[in-house]
Amino acid sequence: MSELKTITAQEVQQKLEAGETLHLIDVREEDEVAEGMIPEASHIPMGDVAMHLDDLNEENEYILICRSGKRSENVGWFLHDHGFKVVNMTGGMLDYQGETKPKA
Repeated sequence: MSELKTITAQEVQQKLEAGETLHLIDVREEDEVAEGMIPEASHIPMGDVAMHLDDLNEENEYILICRSGKRSENVGWFLHDHGFKVVNMTGGMLDYQGETKPKA
């Protein structure tokens, strides 16, 4: 596979607003998610992903999120190489116009 599957920030927002259940993982740092993240997303900082592999289900497809889409792409390749189904949200939170809330 030469490239990861991708989804736009707008498509993610539309799916959430339509009530779809998505498995979202925000890989940004603590100070970034403190400013706001998609409420349905789980937060696993990029540097901690390797320690959380046992928390992920190989049956699920995970949508990975960062600020601009680059870090989440890197995490996507890592998870892909470990057998997980992943999709990178291109444009990241810079492009996301939907509801966000600070990480609790």
